[in-house]
Amino acid sequence: MPELPEVETTVRGLEIVLKGRRLVQVEARRADLRRPFPPDLGQRLVGARVTGLGRRAKYGLIETDRGDTLLFHLGMSGHWRIDPAEIGKHDHLLIETDEGRRLSLRDPRRFGSIDLVPTAEVADWPAIRTLGPEPLGGAIDGGWLRRTFAGRSAAVKLLLLDQRVVAGLGNIYACEALFRARIDPRKEAGRIGRARLDRLAVAIPAVLDDAIRAGGSSLRDFAAPDGELGYFSKQFDVYGREGQPCGGGCGGKVRRIVQGGRSTFFCSTCQR
Repeated sequence: MPELPEVETTVRGLEIVLKGRRLVQVEARRADLRRPFPPDLGQRLVGARVTGLGRRAKYGLIETDRGDTLLFHLGMSGHWRIDPAEIGKHDHLLIETDEGRRLSLRDPRRFGSIDLVPTAEVADWPAIRTLGPEPLGGAIDGGWLRRTFAGRSAAVKLLLLDQRVVAGLGNIYACEALFRARIDPRKEAGRIGRARLDRLAVAIPAVLDDAIRAGGSSLRDFAAPDGELGYFSKQFDVYGREGQPCGGGCGGKVRRIVQGGRSTFFCSTCQR
């Protein structure tokens, strides 16, 4: 599933083509993805000018001068394409700008979503309202993690995946951040000391920044809007490396376990 770095990469790619442009065509080529497309999507967007793009957690935001914001979620397999050579059955939303550029939202598994929300109400939209702080916004430090984890017996990795705790952090980058902080993902969150929480608070934004600079991680379907693949998967220390030597050089090997239905990769030698 595309996580924060992949969505951030997508937003930055779309911004080059969309910001300041007027939308001259908006075509939903099916009735729904994970949820139905807004029935008035074309009516509200055609003729509107894009005034800005942004991201909140794993949602991309496209703001217009009509006071509406298009929210997109890439689901499991979604990605935007700029000026695609061909339009296929998995291209479910088409947008054309006054500059003649064409964008397609491709989502073979259809777990993504498209919503259109008044810009003034985005912060109170149900999926946004419950989100925790952004891990790149400077709001997370060791003290904040200590207060948030206090008294919690849940495994630290499961709490990091809770979008109410940290917005946008997903399975890949939680594994990588815990490795950098040398914390066992099975550890009860409330029993982790302040020094290690300080390391974790540094590791989370650092791994996300590294991933964004690499264009995200392309494991199956993800590509940036210009077609470039994400190369952070070449830098994984633990994710997807079961049985291989620990990326930290401790002599241990990467293990894989299942937590909350998701694969967790870690080194039990240096993560404690």
